[in-house]
Amino acid sequence: MIVKEDFKIPANLTQLISSEQAYQYNIVPISEENKTITFKSLSIDQRLKQELQILLGRPIELVKTSESDIKQCLSSNFRIRANTQGKTFNYSNDFLEDLLSTAKSIGSSDIHFETYEHRCRVRFRLDGKLKEYFIINKEEYPVIVNKLKIKAGLDISEKRLPQDGRITIKTVSEEFDIRVSSLPILHGEKLVLRILSKDADHIQLDDLGFSVDELKSYLETIKKPNGIVLISGPTGSGKTTTLYATLKLLNTETTNVLTIEDPIEYTLEGINQVQLKENIGLDFSSTLRTFLRQDPDVIMVGEIRDAKTANMAIRAALTGHLVLSTIHTNSAWATITRLVDMDIAPFLIASTLNVSVAQRLIRKLCDHCKETTQLVPNDFPSSFLVPKELKEKSIPVGCDHCYYTGYSGRKAIYEIIPITKELVSHIKDNTLEIDDYISERNIVTLKDNAIELIKNGITSIDEVYALLI
Repeated sequence: MIVKEDFKIPANLTQLISSEQAYQYNIVPISEENKTITFKSLSIDQRLKQELQILLGRPIELVKTSESDIKQCLSSNFRIRANTQGKTFNYSNDFLEDLLSTAKSIGSSDIHFETYEHRCRVRFRLDGKLKEYFIINKEEYPVIVNKLKIKAGLDISEKRLPQDGRITIKTVSEEFDIRVSSLPILHGEKLVLRILSKDADHIQLDDLGFSVDELKSYLETIKKPNGIVLISGPTGSGKTTTLYATLKLLNTETTNVLTIEDPIEYTLEGINQVQLKENIGLDFSSTLRTFLRQDPDVIMVGEIRDAKTANMAIRAALTGHLVLSTIHTNSAWATITRLVDMDIAPFLIASTLNVSVAQRLIRKLCDHCKETTQLVPNDFPSSFLVPKELKEKSIPVGCDHCYYTGYSGRKAIYEIIPITKELVSHIKDNTLEIDDYISERNIVTLKDNAIELIKNGITSIDEVYALLI
């Protein structure tokens, strides 16, 4: 077990104080009764009690506990990113603004506002996993939703249809955007906020997780003057980051780079970026048609969602442009099948596709607390052939360095299939079984990369289990 049950604190208690207050005073809330808050503390200090009563405006009780207990409770329930400590956010004391500040400071990628029959909650997505952070009163939830919708430019009177908007947040230290999506559900509206960083300076292809051979293979395909580069993977697998790192490399004084995105997640100097607006007819396919009259060298399409967009991308590639895009498939070769399912002629796919890339983001085990143990028969799926040299596995434990999750950071893994002359023949003949080809050419698949991570103790079997089936 990663986090002991004793150290988990319900969200309705953790939201009583901020992470900064918890760490500053070395206190952890353990109960709330008749407006009195009881905290675990290192000592029963009357001055501390009085200060907390003034600070929180509530009666306070203190219960003495050990330093190790406080340390584990703080790490498990109150997260502060080391690289954000000391930064000052220019927010008011408004709960909503404090919440956005907290989410950004701890590295959350998404914020979920959810309402049910008897309660409402807020969850943050951290390192790919959701964690409950706040409980909201049913009476206050509609007010918070309306505030967010106003900030995002949405219609607060429309509660029957989904809506999409955007909020720009300016702080003392940075500026970032938040994409807002509203969805009518059984007991009200659910809002999901995606935090978008505008800073693309730190994105480099060398740092994304490509192996030396994978990077060499990928760079060869994007240096071609025309054709299509497709990156596949589920939502949140880092596809857009890979695309931006590629654009950054292709963005020179001699090239005209155009993008159509939904949303624009990063801004890059020297690149002409267009925000999708389907409500006024500015969709992927119509914008691509206009792009062809803009003398482009490189075109990036945020996502190929339908046959219309796919056909326009192929048309752009056939007329001498390099087109980069993403698509939702489970593997690099499944991208071909997906395009065929969209009624794209196989000979068009064969003549335009340069490379198909699949990627995933895998959580890495914490180096400070991971443990090694022997494999047992039930560790892997029944259909998986366990390599003979694999005798041990690394497992998550949990410590204060990883907030008692057992994991710290994520790593991208890739599956890259360059479209060779032999594959062109396969695609034209619509023979889409290429397992033998992949094996003969020693193409490293997502499964191969996942096994390598297990062998090197970088991740756990549970984290990559779905890739091994």
